[in-house]
Amino acid sequence: MGVCDGLSHCKLALVLAVLLDLLGGAALLVGVFAPLEIRGQDFGDLLVYTGALLVLASLAGWVLWYSGNIDGLTNRKELGNIGSAVDLLARTLSRKFRAYRSQR
Repeated sequence: MGVCDGLSHCKLALVLAVLLDLLGGAALLVGVFAPLEIRGQDFGDLLVYTGALLVLASLAGWVLWYSGNIDGLTNRKELGNIGSAVDLLARTLSRKFRAYRSQR
């Protein structure tokens, strides 16, 4: 059993999301707490905005990873008779509503 077996599918999207989060968080912290002046110009704001954009971009990686790990819906065979009973109930109610509307 490998170290990454519990992460399931879409490991590349997970790595991208974590990497962008780390880079964005580091850029935010450096931009806020480090005095970054070069020739009298402050570059702290640039790092703060860049970090925020990187964290926002990491959201796409998290969505890709999460949506790639969603298992498919259960099919009719797994539901057994419940699916057919629900279908029958829906058809019956639909017919009753249609008959009620046509009488009005």
